Amino acid sequence: MEPSSPRKPHLSSLPLDSENKATEFHPFSTSPPHMLAFHLAWLSLFSCFFSTFSIPPLIPIMRQNLNLSAADVGAAGTAAFFGSIFSRLAMGPVCDLVGPRIASAALSLITAPIVLATAFISSPTSFILVRFLIGFCLANFVANQFWMSSLFSTSVVGLANGFAAGWANMGAGVAQLTMPLLYSFVKSFNVPENTAWRVIFVVPATFQAITAIMVLIYGQELPCKESIKVSNKPKENFLRLLFNGLMNYRGWILGLIYGCCFGVEMTMDNIVAQYFYYRFGVNLQVAGTIAACFGLTNWFARPMGGVVSDQMAKLFGVRGRLWGLWAVLTVAGLLCVLMGRANSVGGSIGVMCMFSVFVQAASGLTFGIVPFVSKRSLGVISGMTGSGGTVGAVVTQMLLFSGDKFSTQTSISVMGLMMIICTLPISLIYFPQGGGMFCTPSETSIDEEDYSLLV
Repeated sequence: MEPSSPRKPHLSSLPLDSENKATEFHPFSTSPPHMLAFHLAWLSLFSCFFSTFSIPPLIPIMRQNLNLSAADVGAAGTAAFFGSIFSRLAMGPVCDLVGPRIASAALSLITAPIVLATAFISSPTSFILVRFLIGFCLANFVANQFWMSSLFSTSVVGLANGFAAGWANMGAGVAQLTMPLLYSFVKSFNVPENTAWRVIFVVPATFQAITAIMVLIYGQELPCKESIKVSNKPKENFLRLLFNGLMNYRGWILGLIYGCCFGVEMTMDNIVAQYFYYRFGVNLQVAGTIAACFGLTNWFARPMGGVVSDQMAKLFGVRGRLWGLWAVLTVAGLLCVLMGRANSVGGSIGVMCMFSVFVQAASGLTFGIVPFVSKRSLGVISGMTGSGGTVGAVVTQMLLFSGDKFSTQTSISVMGLMMIICTLPISLIYFPQGGGMFCTPSETSIDEEDYSLLV
């Protein structure tokens, strides 16, 4: 991939490998280019999650003002996820071609005005359309993970991916917490209810635009641009990159698995505030605070998944990464079943918090495997896996949380059973050099060219 910026690269203060990727990860450092890019990547994606999930905690109020039916609310939730399916698929190849910095910033700047347009919706149709279009910004997740895989060595890439996505995913929890508080604050000035919720959408829109500009100004895609210039390899063909990725069956399985962890997480972000508001009768602010607890565990849970993935790899190789993913996702499914069967507020909150830790850690473990699937088509594989997350959210939203076929608590338990069943295909993932869950490696060495094209 050709560099998209001619700026002189920064010298890193971190130890580097032969590809100038950092072999250590210090999340509280801001040294360029590696750690500065890390903070820009997670903050930009954080703003996208904040924008996407700024609407759900206000739905009880918006539902009255816009005359939304239960079907409208369900359709809007599904639409929000539909929007990110195609954008995530496209984002992978775009990152391969132009780099994650430009791809991420451009998408954020394009979708920020749509976030602001939420203030002007006046009908169920416009509500659904806006949620669909805002969902496109979640494709920045693919750029986020691609960026980290480009900057950090295999020994810490799971950790870097986990922290970058985990801290970013907190945007959903922060939105659940702050949007009801902002609404109450604006309303305290005797602003009409129908105006108060509209005014506050200037906050997520502005935040998203500012972070995009910061990425453009301060970000750097590659650890050392000079090392790229001396390469004699020809520039990759877009269709070949796409074909190589789509033909790799591991990408499809990881997409399914990611749909059962991150997809479930997004579904919960979409329904959890309403669940506690309607089932247990708590007020809007309390429901938002409870929902925030689910999202805010990303601060440590998803990074913890990356740590577990890297540690399992040190002990057992890629087989350890696969077994770790299966175990953590299975426990998450069991806790999801239990949450739907809890009949008290306290019990539901306790199980929800444990469930959130395991389901978010499973997401970190999934992307601890992605960088090893294909070097050449990393962006495509990242896009396939990321899109699988939103497909999973769409499927669970449509099957279980749209309409009145099931009670919400029953749907949550059924969702947990689906997660447990969908862990089984992990056993089919096999790497010639690393093996699989039940198989030992068949090759001790493999040419880098073959590894890049691994199918």
